[in-house]
Amino acid sequence: MAAPHLPAPRFELGSIRLNMAVVFKEHLIFVYIREIPTRLHCSKQQSTIMAKLKIIVSATSLFCTRIEWALKLKGLEYELTVEDWDKGKSELLLKSNPVHKKVPVLLDDGVAIAESKVILEYIDEKWKGGDLYPLLPQDPYERAQARFWAQFADDKCVFGTWGACRAEDALEKEKAVETALESFAYLEKQIEGKKFFAGDKIGYLDLVAGWIPHWLGVMEETGGIKILDAERFPSLHGWAKNFIEIPLIKECVPPRDFLVNFWTALLSNLRSSAPNKP
Repeated sequence: MAAPHLPAPRFELGSIRLNMAVVFKEHLIFVYIREIPTRLHCSKQQSTIMAKLKIIVSATSLFCTRIEWALKLKGLEYELTVEDWDKGKSELLLKSNPVHKKVPVLLDDGVAIAESKVILEYIDEKWKGGDLYPLLPQDPYERAQARFWAQFADDKCVFGTWGACRAEDALEKEKAVETALESFAYLEKQIEGKKFFAGDKIGYLDLVAGWIPHWLGVMEETGGIKILDAERFPSLHGWAKNFIEIPLIKECVPPRDFLVNFWTALLSNLRSSAPNKP
């Protein structure tokens, strides 16, 4: 079967202009970049006290954007290196993350840090104090709680939604949606009565859950499900609407139409390549 192609929209990822297309090869989906990044995200602070940072990312990954957000909050200068999956995983990625071979990876003056939540904590530990923006709370118990719920949000909410999104059987999908709803109910309790999970300011858990305002709607639309209902989760819904409209947050996310096309094609390919069920 010929490899289907999706439109190749142009957009700004952070402050880097991209021209992208999506293709299928051997039942895997790849995103490739047709234009070399044009400029860096330049900070107004800290540029004189640090070596240049680089993030290895994928243009559609919800795990990569949280790293950009953290660096912007810290006021740090960085450069994006976007993986060209059509050519396979880059030598830089394989060298930088030989264990998992996944994005994101933060490169900091010769050292590589992998896994998004680990990267967030590294950023917060290395660049702290003074006027630098704190991601995690100072109180040990509150820090532990933020870490716990961040892990929960990834393990149960991200992958729970993905399971519901890709399910084809009606009963399987219904059960997956119910399981995801139970997980989101726990997040709803964490945000009740607060502007952000961290209180009055964006914090670590806000960054980890930051996929919800943008990516969740895409997964709902393409997967034929509904998770973030305003009546069922009023606090989480309100947080999501507020979070995505923050300029620093909004400027890093890819266009919704692009993600819808990406997820539609991804699900279609997964279903067409799945073995026939008895």
